[in-house]
Amino acid sequence: MQRGVRMVQKDLNNHMSIFVFIFVLFIMGMVFGAIIVNSMNFVQKEDLFFYLKQFFEQMIDMNSLDKTTLLKESILYHVKYMLLLFLLGISIVGMPIITVLLFIKGLVIGFSVGFLVNQMGWYGLLLSSASIAPQNLLIIPVYLLAGALALLFSLTLCKQLFIKRVHQPILQAFAKYSALFGILLVFLIAASLVEVFVAHPLLEVAVKLVYK
Repeated sequence: MQRGVRMVQKDLNNHMSIFVFIFVLFIMGMVFGAIIVNSMNFVQKEDLFFYLKQFFEQMIDMNSLDKTTLLKESILYHVKYMLLLFLLGISIVGMPIITVLLFIKGLVIGFSVGFLVNQMGWYGLLLSSASIAPQNLLIIPVYLLAGALALLFSLTLCKQLFIKRVHQPILQAFAKYSALFGILLVFLIAASLVEVFVAHPLLEVAVKLVYK
């Protein structure tokens, strides 16, 4: 166990630049999402807010959604997204797509929070805290780590193919890569549970406080 922890720490130290790059890329996406909100004109904001308000009002009127269905959809989404990152990591040519996906992930979160706060002030902050924050405390680190692992594995394959001096056991690296993705997927399943059984009820309460 201790040996495994030491190996993980060694890998983190050796590839810290990749992790920093992924983190900065994600933050840039969030900032860009907030900038998009500020660049929207009044009509665009009002149109989008109208549909958002309708969604919130429907949440008040409808009965609680089937949590089993919500959980299945959430887990399926995470499985698809992680599978995409996994396949891009072993494709070599998928490296730029990995960075784009992580940038877009940050952009979506930045835009969502920025729009709610821009249109609703403190109430928007309350709604975003209830609906976005709980599960994303797990989801964001997992996706950033998955993106970094995919980039690192792609770089490993590139070195193996194009640099003759480098000879690494690819099968061993692939097994480690697959195992780490499996562990990250377990954390995402936990995040789905948080989303359905914590974030969604909190959102319902927050919406009723705002619109009643």
